[in-house]
Amino acid sequence: MMISSGGQMKCRRCGYIQAIESEDSMKITSARVEKEITIVDEEEKTKTLPTIQVPCPKCGNNLAFWWLRQLRSADESEVRFFRCTECGHTWREYD
Repeated sequence: MMISSGGQMKCRRCGYIQAIESEDSMKITSARVEKEITIVDEEEKTKTLPTIQVPCPKCGNNLAFWWLRQLRSADESEVRFFRCTECGHTWREYD
């Protein structure tokens, strides 16, 4: 939001303008909601992913499917996800 000198607030994204009634009632809040991104659960789509030799922390199997996802802003590194080819356990690796 941008506050103009005329007692109005204007949204920078959509252009909506709201008159300011009382500055005491104004409150600026910021909440960040992160959602977990997982791969599609369909068995056939999982089989097309590349595999890597990495031990599963749950069953000890040494082969897992892997994929990358950008979870935060573009200037932060991607997160690598793994899914065990035996037990289906999914975990992630942060760089």
